[in-house]
Amino acid sequence: MKTLVIGLLILMIMSGPLNADDHSAANNKITLNLDSTSEVSVKGFIAPVGETVSNSGKNWDPLTNMRVAEPEKQHPASVFHAFLPDKPVSVGEHWKVKPDGALELLRQLHPNPSLNMHINTGDSYGLWACLRAYNDEFADIMFRIHAEFIFEDGWFTPSQFAGHLVINRVKENVAFFVMRVPGGPVNFDFNRITPIGRIAGMGFCSQVELRAGTQDLLEDIEFVESITQAAAERTLILRFYKSQQINWIQPDQVLEMARVQQKPIHAISIDGPLVDESC
Repeated sequence: MKTLVIGLLILMIMSGPLNADDHSAANNKITLNLDSTSEVSVKGFIAPVGETVSNSGKNWDPLTNMRVAEPEKQHPASVFHAFLPDKPVSVGEHWKVKPDGALELLRQLHPNPSLNMHINTGDSYGLWACLRAYNDEFADIMFRIHAEFIFEDGWFTPSQFAGHLVINRVKENVAFFVMRVPGGPVNFDFNRITPIGRIAGMGFCSQVELRAGTQDLLEDIEFVESITQAAAERTLILRFYKSQQINWIQPDQVLEMARVQQKPIHAISIDGPLVDESC
């Protein structure tokens, strides 16, 4: 959810054209497959929200008592086909994640996930993946999904679900998988429907996560073709927010640039982040 208000000045300036995707994709294309007959054991985690939520949510049981629906589940590998491209791709290329597989995994966390964000100004919906790296044995896919959990009387909206899917290209199985809500001072917001109207708030949850395998595998692989994690994240965020296509300048640089380029300064106050769905 994105809201802009006028108030406290943050000095920024737009200089130059809109950014293109920030990656140097290789020309070599690879095909990614999974053996549909195999299964993947996935563990789910949701940490208690507790005192990290704003006052308006501290007495709301669906939020404060939210727990993972299924702590461990065997998923058919076919579920993870949703994260694979339909054609050969090169490093840095992106594609849409198929909704059915993503929803099946999210149901392990909560019985009623939704990809149709209840507040959407036009850039909130989406499921995207990107080939970050590969070698002869492994391929690392990064992805970003916007989804929320529907309660009987409201919504829990995480900032995003981000993660990695590492494919063993030789065995055609899932070597590692993680899908989590990233940390931060605030990483979710909520909307609660009450007899007197809708109440909104925000908070921090230290863990909302699905995982199969261990992170060590990903860290130990030496890839022959790759882009950085930051470059892959940049590729994915550009699929969502047009504001990320602007060349935002840091406040300590803007005055000198405005003087040199003889351009006006645009002052904007923002009451929430422009990079995810938390407020």
